[in-house]
Amino acid sequence: MVASKNKGKLFLIMGKSASGKDTLYKDIVARFHGTLNTVVPYTTRPMRAGEEEGQEYHFISEEQMRDMEASGKVIESRCYQTVYGPWYYLTADDGQIDLNHGSSILIVTLEAYARLREYFGAEAVVPLYIEVEDGLRLSRAVERERSQKCPRYEELCRRFLADSKDFSDERLRELGITHRYQNGDYNRVLEELCKMIRKECR
Repeated sequence: MVASKNKGKLFLIMGKSASGKDTLYKDIVARFHGTLNTVVPYTTRPMRAGEEEGQEYHFISEEQMRDMEASGKVIESRCYQTVYGPWYYLTADDGQIDLNHGSSILIVTLEAYARLREYFGAEAVVPLYIEVEDGLRLSRAVERERSQKCPRYEELCRRFLADSKDFSDERLRELGITHRYQNGDYNRVLEELCKMIRKECR
């Protein structure tokens, strides 16, 4: 599927773990309420404290995921070999993304960005890469995990180290991602992102 000109845009928020993607996503959606469609991805990982089905993710079993794959509804999927076993994350062609009827936004990984860009066409996809200094990012991740009923610190460490490879400078260049939004001053980066979205939606 390739989107043609003058149709909606697909805004993809990316960044390492604990870079502030979720908070920025929620505030951007609130700013563009009614004009920017949200997309809820799928995952087989356990639900975290404070999460709700259909909000951050659709929580499904691996069997349900296989059924979606068999029916051709999976645009892209990723498997992470965690200390708790394999966790899958995926984006589905389930009607949530319809660029003929407006723009959409979701949080993705670099690999998901590459696949979605291929699926919808480079002209329809806008990367929004969020960056935070590693020390601050690690402290945020630890605080977030500490608040969970069953903290998974081993998985936090695995993911933190994996991010360095997954979001390497070389990989960013390969995918043509040149602009990085520095999330040091939250209000400033939020305004920058909203300005970019308004510009692309004209």
